[in-house]
Amino acid sequence: MTHVARAFLLGVLLFLYAPIIVMVAMAFNASPLYAMPFEFSTRWFGALAGDAVLIDSTRNSLVIAVLTAVIATILGTAASLALERKRFMGRAILRILLLPPIAIPWIISGTAMLLFFFWTGIGRGFHAMLIGHVALAIPYVVLVVGTGLKNVRVDLEEAAQSLGSTPLHAFFAVTLPLLAPSIAAAALFAFAVSLDQFVISYFLATPGYSTLPVQIYTAIRKGFTPEINAISALLLGFSMLAILAFVCLSKAGGTLERR
Repeated sequence: MTHVARAFLLGVLLFLYAPIIVMVAMAFNASPLYAMPFEFSTRWFGALAGDAVLIDSTRNSLVIAVLTAVIATILGTAASLALERKRFMGRAILRILLLPPIAIPWIISGTAMLLFFFWTGIGRGFHAMLIGHVALAIPYVVLVVGTGLKNVRVDLEEAAQSLGSTPLHAFFAVTLPLLAPSIAAAALFAFAVSLDQFVISYFLATPGYSTLPVQIYTAIRKGFTPEINAISALLLGFSMLAILAFVCLSKAGGTLERR
């Protein structure tokens, strides 16, 4: 039975990662038509360096993703602290209302935002995309940070206040360091949600300003080019390094906490 379970798990992992492995491999294949046998080459990375459209759209995606991660993490952490540490009327309802933005299909959210932004005069463009990305990322931050807060002892902060610390100083000196791994994980979630977001960006983008997912979709409609594999491989490598850094920081934080 153990061998069957291992084989099933291996099959699931292969199903999940096989397309990614093929994509990365084709980024280093000399043939533009993915002809075999495989011939190693970095020509598509060189071609990518001269593709201004893909580079600009990647830069736009990274800028929006970083800003989304910062803003959503700050707002989501504050909201999570209020929901976990404060008692007020309607708190349970607010908790429930955080879940629908995650469950609602993004096509519906994108349509609703497009109509709402036009109705309110916000319009389309960079600012509209940033608002949309932040709105979608905040629920993830609240859930991740809220889970981390359940493992942080409130009495430690109260003990610091009894020794003369102000509530603000006690939070930054005691609670925030213990909550740092959860906040970092929430920021990574927000960054990933924004970087991967296609529907909101497609609906709210203006002509001449595009994010990477939108540009990839546009390029595929015109004809797939291997430069897309190259930029995807670079972003995948960047994401893996970010996850590795988070894991290392989490282990270091856990070691310090045990000491």
